[in-house]
Amino acid sequence: MVVDIGGGTSEVAVLSLGGIVYSRSVRVGGDKMDQAIVNYLRREQKILIGEMSAERIKKEIGTAQPPENGTGMALTVRGRGTLDGVPKETEITEAMIAEALREPVTDIIDAVKIALEAMPPELAADIVDRGIVLTGGGALLRNLDTVIREQAQLPVMIADDPLKCVVNGCGHVLENFTKMRTVLSPEV
Repeated sequence: MVVDIGGGTSEVAVLSLGGIVYSRSVRVGGDKMDQAIVNYLRREQKILIGEMSAERIKKEIGTAQPPENGTGMALTVRGRGTLDGVPKETEITEAMIAEALREPVTDIIDAVKIALEAMPPELAADIVDRGIVLTGGGALLRNLDTVIREQAQLPVMIADDPLKCVVNGCGHVLENFTKMRTVLSPEV
């Protein structure tokens, strides 16, 4: 099973015998995570930040799981106060961002669970053996692999170079086009 967490969507696919057995796309990815951070800070901290700031927060202290020992790392953010419109500075923590990201992370986990429920028993056994591979920029969210592992009760690993592995895979197909024809659609 491969879970590709991109900017706008996440795709869950199960591959077997050189083909795609199951594929599902959900409209949750890095952009929705950024928006969840913007919304959380507006609602809970009464501060408006931009999407670039939200992405920076996600990369620096973003996590799919609250820290075990309190609030975790902290980061100072600057934005505009929602109550008075004046520039404002506030400190946010890993625990806050884990809370902000709970909904998009849950949506990804739900897509994985739906895929697992749709699998025939024979393929389910293969997934138990081989696990789930996370790709895309969203795979870099700290502890996302841990949360999916705990929820799915399956091995989960992050692909080598998750940002480029889809492109690398396409390159591999092009380099081995004749051998890979069976994987491609009949029109090719």
